[in-house]
Amino acid sequence: MADLKDIFECTQCGYCCQGETTVSLDENDQKRMVEALAISEAEVREKYWRVTGSVVQMKIVDGHCIFYDEGCTVHQGRPWRCAQWPLHPSILSDRDNFETIRASCPGIKREVSYEDFCRILKEIMAAQGTVHC
Repeated sequence: MADLKDIFECTQCGYCCQGETTVSLDENDQKRMVEALAISEAEVREKYWRVTGSVVQMKIVDGHCIFYDEGCTVHQGRPWRCAQWPLHPSILSDRDNFETIRASCPGIKREVSYEDFCRILKEIMAAQGTVHC
C-alpha cells in the first residue's frame, strides 16, 4: 500500500502560508481549530479569524497566515485545504501544475517521477475514498 510519505512530507517551510489572503474555513475547520487551540470559539474568532459576512478566514500578519511562526502553530487543527496542499487534484490532470507546485514546495519528494507521483496519489485517494488528501 502506498503511503503519503512516499511522495510528500510537509517541512512547514511556510511558502504556502504566505500572501494577503488565506483559505476559507468551513464549519469543520472552525471546530477543529477551536479544539486544537483549546480556547473558546469567541476568543479564536477575536484573535485569529477575519470574518466577512459568512466567510471565515485566518488573519494575515506580516504577509503570512497568523498561525505561521517558523512552522504552523496550529498544524493539528489546520484547515482541510491546508492539509491537502500541495496534493491538489489538479496535479493529476496537468503535469505543468505538478512542476509548478513541486518547484515551490520542498516537501514533494524530488526523486519521484511525475508518473509515480500520480500513481501513488491516486492509490491514496482511492483508499481514502476522497477527492482530496
